[in-house]
Amino acid sequence: MASLNVEIVYAMPEKQTLLSFEVEEGTTLDQAIGLSGLQTHYPDLDFSEMKVGLFGKLTPRTHVLREKDRIELYRPLLADPKEVRKQRAAAGKKMKKGGDTK
Repeated sequence: MASLNVEIVYAMPEKQTLLSFEVEEGTTLDQAIGLSGLQTHYPDLDFSEMKVGLFGKLTPRTHVLREKDRIELYRPLLADPKEVRKQRAAAGKKMKKGGDTK
């Protein structure tokens, strides 16, 4: 069976890791995560619960990899961007209402 060259990327605020490795043709994204050796760099993390993607696009873990695919593991967001925008908008409305009472 032929082998494919792939990469896996994971980034923390203070540390980024990019690993290149080979997998057999027919390997799924999920299988490749296990084969990557990334767990040795981040032993405290559970990669099975993380969202994953290829080249910035969310991808199912059952996706069969192709030559030169770059697997990306996404950390959970600390704050939901939509919720933060809503909170800022609400705070802005309160400031406007408070400023009208001169």
